[in-house]
Amino acid sequence: METVGSSSRKPYLVVILIQTIYAAMFLLSKAAFNGGMNTFVFVFYRQAAATLFLVPLALFFEWKTAPPLSFMTFCKIFLLSLFGITLSLDIYGVALVYTSATLAAAITNSLPVITFFLALLLRVEVLKPRTTSGLAKLVGILFCTAGAVTLAIYKGPHFSLLGNHNLFHHHNIQEHEGHIPSGKTWIKGCFLMLMSNIFWGLWLVFQARVMNSYPSKLLFTTLQCFLSSIQTFVIAIAVERNPYEWKLGWNLKLVAVAYCGIVVTGITYHLQAWVIEKKDPVFLAMSTPLALVITLFASAILLGEIISLGSILGGLLLVGGLYSVLWAKSGEKSKVDESCSGAEVVKDSSQLKETKEDFVSVV
Repeated sequence: METVGSSSRKPYLVVILIQTIYAAMFLLSKAAFNGGMNTFVFVFYRQAAATLFLVPLALFFEWKTAPPLSFMTFCKIFLLSLFGITLSLDIYGVALVYTSATLAAAITNSLPVITFFLALLLRVEVLKPRTTSGLAKLVGILFCTAGAVTLAIYKGPHFSLLGNHNLFHHHNIQEHEGHIPSGKTWIKGCFLMLMSNIFWGLWLVFQARVMNSYPSKLLFTTLQCFLSSIQTFVIAIAVERNPYEWKLGWNLKLVAVAYCGIVVTGITYHLQAWVIEKKDPVFLAMSTPLALVITLFASAILLGEIISLGSILGGLLLVGGLYSVLWAKSGEKSKVDESCSGAEVVKDSSQLKETKEDFVSVV
């Protein structure tokens, strides 16, 4: 029999698992790219694996209850897949080659803030600077901007663990240069990583609108994966036509593709939905810095990446901006809940008063 204590601990254990899965995604992707795998081919295989995993589940659970799919909704989902998944992942892959797994995890922490800023520009969100929550949101945006700039242009002293040991024994250009990309390459990678997260943020903003017209979540996700598989294949075949680069053996490349496609896209999707159901989106978002901490140390130990002071400071600023915006959103949600409960109390008291008056009139 499940105790109350173990039940209350489950969401915390699940978010730790989720962030560990994401940290492993950053590490495995970087290791596969260090091993010479083409980033565009990798993204196609990843989306194809996710599609093959999700199609049977979607057909079994939601096919009979799914609403009809109109042509306009299909076009919206196609564009959503193109910008939010295909371009976001393709740009992310190139950016990861130019930078590090730690930077990828750090900039991912700014995604809630980027999403809020985009929603603000699209007038989905409202910013009131004179209120406490509005000021906190503004501070969060500034912190994330400062963190992104720090990651891009400042490196500072470097720290290495275990003498630059690389568990996967890959020899690439960055290894010969002490795992430190050149200044221009690093800045280009930071810009591309930020652009990837902007596309991802737009995907999150517009996804809610599209889901209103097609509420079957699993089929909606599966259709996006299928469409992005076609899109990424077209891009990959245009960029890489050497058949040798498309071969997958029983090696790290296959593990990375299967892991990112099945575990990250398939299993993590359901784990995140479960956590949001048990807690709320803010609780899930507040756990994202854990992936940064895991990636920071694991990349140094497993990939031999050198940690710079700029990466640590930039990551701290991004995390600070994240928590500032989340604190503001949480405060606003609490006020809305209080006002709703207050309205219900007033309504109940008025109904009680009317009942009392009716009783007196009858007597």
